[in-house]
Amino acid sequence: MSDLFPEVIETPRLRLVARRPKHVGVHEAYDLCSAPEMDDVTRYMPWSRHETPKVTKDFLDRGESSWTDAESADYAIIPREGEEGAGEIAGFGGLHTEWDRRVGELGLWLRPRHWGRGYSGERAAALAALAFDVFDLEVVAVSHVAANEKSQRAIEKYTAALGGGLDGRERNSIVIDGDPADELRYSVSREDWLATTGGDYDAEFRWDLDPDDVR
Repeated sequence: MSDLFPEVIETPRLRLVARRPKHVGVHEAYDLCSAPEMDDVTRYMPWSRHETPKVTKDFLDRGESSWTDAESADYAIIPREGEEGAGEIAGFGGLHTEWDRRVGELGLWLRPRHWGRGYSGERAAALAALAFDVFDLEVVAVSHVAANEKSQRAIEKYTAALGGGLDGRERNSIVIDGDPADELRYSVSREDWLATTGGDYDAEFRWDLDPDDVR
């Protein structure tokens, strides 16, 4: 099932490239994931910035494993030409697939310099279309730590645009720095997505990515 997920997704401003070692270099990713700015990124995450290139290699290897096992379509998020920082990795995100429940779970993190540009919503719209129109899933869901107000604003905005909304609070559902924390969970059904968007989306899915053409 290794060819189930598209190797590249293109939206008007972004290029999502498969988070696989053949497309994303270990040292490039390590420079990003080990930078001091990552302390701001991981404040509400169950992981911390990478301390060694081996941690980054394991991160990319997990992306390869989950890709080939058809468990997650994970991508490097890259601004396209015309965007500030075009060609550089802005962060990573993807869609974790729960096939038995026909649910896709969104995940994302972006470097602080790329916050506030609407990339989160643009990526979510493309991955929701992938989930519903290509994978025939029935629900797309996303969660954030309740205290993370920046994520809350972004997720509220794009889930509403896709036809979804808040499901509720999950108590002590995640551990951050050794302490349990609540999460807020949102979801969009395929029926509501179709009713809201008409099934229209502005993204191209490609299965033919050249390993040398990652930017």
